[in-house]
Amino acid sequence: MRSKAVALLLSDLGVTGTHGRPYTSNDNPYSEAQFKTMKYRLEFPDRFRSIEDARSFCQGFFEWDNKEHRHSGIGLLAPEVVHYGQAQDVRQRMEETLLRAYGLHTERFVNKAPKPPELPKAVWINKPDSEEKSDATLH
Repeated sequence: MRSKAVALLLSDLGVTGTHGRPYTSNDNPYSEAQFKTMKYRLEFPDRFRSIEDARSFCQGFFEWDNKEHRHSGIGLLAPEVVHYGQAQDVRQRMEETLLRAYGLHTERFVNKAPKPPELPKAVWINKPDSEEKSDATLH
């Protein structure tokens, strides 16, 4: 991550570097969180027997993480739902389901009707000083 050759390659490919924390190039909170999720999966082995086993595990893990796993940072939605612009529709269906459950069993809900988490307007590694500097908002 620190070699000039890698930096030049990334530049040639048009890849913009991001940093998890200022002046910390090897810390990305998204990849750190994903690695923790991976390690806590029941099927994560103590050790992979080969690189092929590791690749096979990771293919299944990334499929699950992107399509099925609900992420708290994006309103308990799967990344695929957000990526393909389905977040508002899915959240609306979640809200309707919760309201039906509330109507059927109000005794289970102490204070008020449940609501799904709000969707964030944007997700950041390092939030820019002003929101005009970035167009990385969720749709």
